[in-house]
Amino acid sequence: MMYKDSRKINFNTLSIIIAVTAIVFVVSLATVPAYAEPQMSKKVIVMGFDGMDPRLATKMMDAGELPNFDKLRKRNGFKPLGTSNPPQSPVAWASFTNGAGPGTHGIFDFIHRHPEKQYSPFYSASETIEGEGAWEVSDHKLQLEMWPFNHIPTQTLLKREGTPFWDYLDAVGIESAFYDLPANYPPSKSKFHNHSCLPGMGTPDMFGNPGTYQHYAEDGPVRTRDEGGGKRSMLFFEENEAAKATLLGPTNSFLKDPKPITIDFVVHRDIQANAVVIEIQDHKIILKPGQWSQWTQLEFEMSMPWFLPNEKLSGICKFYLQEVSPNLRLYVTPINIDPSNPAVQVTEPPEFIEEISEKLGLFYTTGFQEDHKARSNNVFTDAEYLNQINIVLEERLNMLEYALDRYEDGLLFFYFSSTDLPTHIFWWDSDEKHPIRKADEAKKYHGMIKKIYRKMDEVVGRVLDKYDDKATIILMSDHGFCNWKRQFNINTWLRDNGYIKPSDCKTIMSNEIDWFQTKAYGLGLNGLYLNLRGRERDGIVKPGKEREELLNELITKLKAVRDVDGKPVIRNVYRSDEIYKGPHTYLAPDLLIGYYRGYRVSWAATLGDMDEEIFKDNDSAWSADHCIDPLEVPGVLFSNRPILAENPDLTDLAPTILAEFGVDIPESMTGKNIYKKQ
Repeated sequence: MMYKDSRKINFNTLSIIIAVTAIVFVVSLATVPAYAEPQMSKKVIVMGFDGMDPRLATKMMDAGELPNFDKLRKRNGFKPLGTSNPPQSPVAWASFTNGAGPGTHGIFDFIHRHPEKQYSPFYSASETIEGEGAWEVSDHKLQLEMWPFNHIPTQTLLKREGTPFWDYLDAVGIESAFYDLPANYPPSKSKFHNHSCLPGMGTPDMFGNPGTYQHYAEDGPVRTRDEGGGKRSMLFFEENEAAKATLLGPTNSFLKDPKPITIDFVVHRDIQANAVVIEIQDHKIILKPGQWSQWTQLEFEMSMPWFLPNEKLSGICKFYLQEVSPNLRLYVTPINIDPSNPAVQVTEPPEFIEEISEKLGLFYTTGFQEDHKARSNNVFTDAEYLNQINIVLEERLNMLEYALDRYEDGLLFFYFSSTDLPTHIFWWDSDEKHPIRKADEAKKYHGMIKKIYRKMDEVVGRVLDKYDDKATIILMSDHGFCNWKRQFNINTWLRDNGYIKPSDCKTIMSNEIDWFQTKAYGLGLNGLYLNLRGRERDGIVKPGKEREELLNELITKLKAVRDVDGKPVIRNVYRSDEIYKGPHTYLAPDLLIGYYRGYRVSWAATLGDMDEEIFKDNDSAWSADHCIDPLEVPGVLFSNRPILAENPDLTDLAPTILAEFGVDIPESMTGKNIYKKQ
């Protein structure tokens, strides 16, 4: 867990001071070139509406539902925005950051692997690297960097390579402030102290995960159960209508056998009053069904060896009471890092998050804030998920007001997830049968996406009213959206076509796969890797002629794949060595699979598992997606200035921003200025 490398231990005993250092945020910084004289008083505002779709936006503008977006369209300030390949959020936002494609930043999917380990998946934008060496004291282990110990501490590393465009602004004294920027955790450093950033997507909860809720109920099938994105526990009420429960917190990584820190709490139920009282630490929380608590600060005590004081970590969570009787159901948000007292460095500079918290109080700090996993796992109903979405959006709008009040000049970037995570659950823009909803319900909840778009239009109006004549304003999304009806299991297809052996294996995760007979495998949402000799641990495909023949064979066969009803499934298969340029292309999958609308890789295949059948219906509440062919799901680009580029792309935004400040565009950027004809 991240805390093993993030806390400092003071040895007052024997006058020895030993430090266990903070997370080392490793970001490769390129040499900053010389620039033209920057325009120091210039204002540029960029707003990221994750997943906003140009087709839906156009329909709504045509219907008069988005008057402020339409105002920009009428100024020639609207075009579809080319997305990344593949059109996945960490890939897209890293391309925005670098002004160049994945070959420069090294992010090719949500999921990467270490080829020398023949699997070992990890989140692509950051990775925790276990340290080496430790001083073992009774039940504890301490990593100490100084002589004579010279231990190598555990580190969480930002995996995005290359130089982010704000470094060029930083170097010439232009201030920039980013709020909820995706794929920038741990936050990259500001060498000249002109850059502030609150990271978004990729920022973990206190488990070190994207977001792990906890749920308590009387009717649980087992006492405790882990499920993707959450943990469930049963409640047992005594005759006095009180139930004892345990809240899991961060892992104490100073133990030889790391264990989660726990907090005991009690739920008192009053059936007649239809309410509960939750007693946890020094808090008493009274809730009725349908009510959310305020943010609750909790102290997690991390035991240390006898000669050191225990460490205390602060986390925050909210409680949501779903039902009192006959089956009490209680939801607890992921344990978020406390912005008023962060246990690790969350922002750059470190005090930035505390400055925000001084004005706004407590707020979500995890990257994924709308708890889509709670909906997918049927912890939330549609209505409950919508309620939680509105809570997140209200917090985000409050932060926007803070950001605008604080903003004077330079670059302001602000991000909204409300146009993405809710869309995965509620989008359905056809008359085809929805995976889980009746036709009228599908239409109703798709209307919720339109409502969010209208809310974003109000936000745009607010910004235009204040800055239209004072700033260059860019509104953008990283990709669009489409329905997702059918799953394609690439690994089942590879196995059934003889590329994975043996013919009865069920996963590439276990010893049942024979790597010495396996030629290719799928991992992540769009990637296919050859089992290449000299790269993979047990590689068998020879570089050169054998590799070329296999790639061509796979491309031909995959393009010919048809669903059981004869529909084509794969629009294109891309060779990474043909579509990527840059020093990190070698990390890419060999092939990128671009699906037609309505199709996507199966849930099982993303982590190497194999469904029984190659095709299956999508039966999840997660009924829409964008991890398909990039030509199918472009994003949006709006501006208060005419967009002259014919086919603007995500990579064009960084060089455009630099040009607005009079900063020379570095050679590493492949994008162009959107305000000039290309």
